[in-house]
Amino acid sequence: EIVAIITRYIKSPIKSRRASSTFLQINEKNHNTYQKLNQKITMASNNKQVILRDYVAGFPKESDLVFNDATVDLSVLAGSNKVLVKNLFLSCDPYMRIRMSKPDPSTAALALPYKPGKPIYGYGVSKVIESGHPDYTKGDLLWGIVGWEEYSVITLTPYSHFKILHTDVPLSYYTGLLGMAGMTAYSGFYEICSPKKGETVFVSAASGAVGQLVGQLAKIMGCYVVGSAGSNEKVELLKNKFGFDEAFNYKEEQDLNAALKRCFPEGIDIYFENVGGKMLDAVLLNMKLNGRIAVCGMISQYNLEEQEGVRNLATVIYKRVRLQGFVVSDYYHKYSNFLEFVLPYIREGKITYVEDVAEGLENGPSALIGLFHGKNVGKQLIVVARE
Repeated sequence: EIVAIITRYIKSPIKSRRASSTFLQINEKNHNTYQKLNQKITMASNNKQVILRDYVAGFPKESDLVFNDATVDLSVLAGSNKVLVKNLFLSCDPYMRIRMSKPDPSTAALALPYKPGKPIYGYGVSKVIESGHPDYTKGDLLWGIVGWEEYSVITLTPYSHFKILHTDVPLSYYTGLLGMAGMTAYSGFYEICSPKKGETVFVSAASGAVGQLVGQLAKIMGCYVVGSAGSNEKVELLKNKFGFDEAFNYKEEQDLNAALKRCFPEGIDIYFENVGGKMLDAVLLNMKLNGRIAVCGMISQYNLEEQEGVRNLATVIYKRVRLQGFVVSDYYHKYSNFLEFVLPYIREGKITYVEDVAEGLENGPSALIGLFHGKNVGKQLIVVARE
């Protein structure tokens, strides 16, 4: 209401302002003040947001995320290294569940928790509306961490955000294939797994944002690749769309150990771990000597109040298996190398990507919660605005 009153006042003729009894007394002598105030007011806008109601225990529910319509000051100061962006696409990612829990020292190195009553945040693709940073101008596109809201004011630091220079591919790819998920697949597979032609590779949660690319990178490398997924539809996608040699629906397998022995009679050289729990236990029994496991995520554990233990860990010793966790931000300095490698394959149609798109910020909560129930087929993302 106050913003509306001030806006009407600013748009009124100078003479009527002088005669007005409005509490604001602006005249021609303080024209600079008027200009600053006018800029500030015009940058105030309705800003739809998704906020966390309270910390979550167990499986999150849509009611844990509140859709809020607030009026937010969206102005930035020159030289502040901040930019005002309009958010176009938002990414739904499993690690976001960790941020919904109460502060925990064991996870602090990966992700600080969200603050109840404040907008949640994650990776997104955005367009610069106003810039206080010397390297960004109005109209530039970027990807990185932004709030789940229509507009965000973000502070740019090294590797926190990346300018989008290649727009001949779908812009939404920068929420996944050409963004955090793609870098996760690339760094985990090449830096951690050190693959060789002819090796056997297993990928869990293989139809997800990261897994679908890992499998295709392994095929490009000349490896034998098997993936697991949670539905027959996803299994067909792995084999017919992404070129996996074999795939299985883990929900239909009574014995995961037997399923892996069926697919890998001679054992597994490389396991790209996205699931944890019983799947990891079964994989450990099927690893080859000197096998490598890149621990990217453990989505089966994120919603458990007490996480499951691993019973077959001793096989890491017997089989000299290298099991290594990693965080993608450790490799962001190699992002340009990643683009140089992957873009030609995308343009030639040798790497493909499947997205599950939710339209509108108001559908963000259901899209994110659905991720933890396996409802998404491919990379889950939200369209906030189409420019």
